[in-house]
Amino acid sequence: MSMNAPATEDTRWLTDDEQRIWRSYVHASTLLEDHLDRQLQRDAGMPHIYYGLLVGLGEAPRRRLRMTELAMKAKITRSRLSHAIARLEKNGWVRREDCPSDKRGQFAVLTDAGYEVLQRTAPGHVSAVRQAVFERLTPEQQKSLGDIMQIVAEGLQPSDAGADLPWLR
Repeated sequence: MSMNAPATEDTRWLTDDEQRIWRSYVHASTLLEDHLDRQLQRDAGMPHIYYGLLVGLGEAPRRRLRMTELAMKAKITRSRLSHAIARLEKNGWVRREDCPSDKRGQFAVLTDAGYEVLQRTAPGHVSAVRQAVFERLTPEQQKSLGDIMQIVAEGLQPSDAGADLPWLR
């Protein structure tokens, strides 16, 4: 229960079990993000979010995506993406190119140097993910986790045109 929230008769507070589950999720997701950030900072001098951007570009045809599409894949705001791409450009890992069909649009392109960093960093990252998540879960738990996270993500990513999603801000 939030101490600042006004109590109303129709508030459905979390049960003790729900509160335990919720806090376990928050605790684990915070620790996991920190674990992955530390591994990537140590191995490649970049935070997890930047690694995700490089992966998104590395998987794209011709290692390029429109900035709006990259923001959508990364689930971040366009301004946060612009800041991240500027940092990646400074490192020589990404470059921007104007979109010939849309004067306001831009592509983010993974450079050869960025691709090399990605190839060099991926094994350590996969090892960190495997150690932190998959080696701790049975195959059934892994499947359940995937199913649960897909349900949660689908509920938070409505398809209607007016949806308030980070990459639309």
